[in-house]
Amino acid sequence: MFIETSDPAKNERPHSFLWPLCALFEATNEVERIDRSTPYNAWVMNAIDQYYNDNQPAPGYQAYVRKERQDTRFYDDNQWIGITSLDAYDRTHDARYLELGKRIYRFMMTGFDTKTGGGIYWKEDEKNTKNTCSNGPGILIALHLYKITKQKSYLDTAILLYDWTNKHLLSPKGVYYDAIKVPSMKIDSATYTYNTGTMLQSNVLLYTLTKDKKYLTEAQRIAQAAEKHFFRNGKLPTHYWFNAVLLRGYLALYDVDKNRQQLQFFINDAERIWQAERDDKNYLGRQKAKTLIDQAAMMEIYARLAQLAAKS
Repeated sequence: MFIETSDPAKNERPHSFLWPLCALFEATNEVERIDRSTPYNAWVMNAIDQYYNDNQPAPGYQAYVRKERQDTRFYDDNQWIGITSLDAYDRTHDARYLELGKRIYRFMMTGFDTKTGGGIYWKEDEKNTKNTCSNGPGILIALHLYKITKQKSYLDTAILLYDWTNKHLLSPKGVYYDAIKVPSMKIDSATYTYNTGTMLQSNVLLYTLTKDKKYLTEAQRIAQAAEKHFFRNGKLPTHYWFNAVLLRGYLALYDVDKNRQQLQFFINDAERIWQAERDDKNYLGRQKAKTLIDQAAMMEIYARLAQLAAKS
């Protein structure tokens, strides 16, 4: 099990909430691509299993350790687990990862309805917002499952969510708003790097699966808009994990168009963080108390950039 921060006085509960473990799961999956000798994913999944909740209408993972309390289930928390599971399946072909991805898909679709014209809610027990962070990842899960199974229903779901997200949450600046409120339809206009990251990656994956160049053109447009909007004064915003999700989109695009220059600002920011935001124990973060999610995020970023460097 894991704790939320390095300072026990700042930990709200004895163990971490689920979200940082979602970040850690993706990080360990990337580390396993580099170091195949150690089962890092298994260690994290053993912890994540403690959050499993089999309540109806479909099993999923709740926000906190099940044996300690009943808690809400966030659709996006589950989707991050699903995305990593399907990434791990691509790498290992271990059927357990595919089954977990399918199980997450079933759970996330219980959060879909036609209010506001479609879309997936953010929280199971408070259906008052539909967020980019619960629809962009939903697109990715559906596309990964389509890639693996060739079942067209998954592609249909991905395009349904894609069209809805672009209709309601794409901003005039070319990045993505955070959420739409239900039923008022009021837009939460905050912009976070991870929301744009999932939509960037979704466009790349749609292009690779359909060969429709409109998706590649859109991915390249989003990449340009995101750098302009988010990279200011030589820095990305301070939430490392949000930036890790954005990096996934840029790396997916690089695999297609081979434009390494569009990754340079990420490389520069990662090097800046290592020099300026690292303590004497090699923990990263701007605050004195270091967080699990920050360490996981930078682990993922450095693992991905190490793989990029190895390709060069």
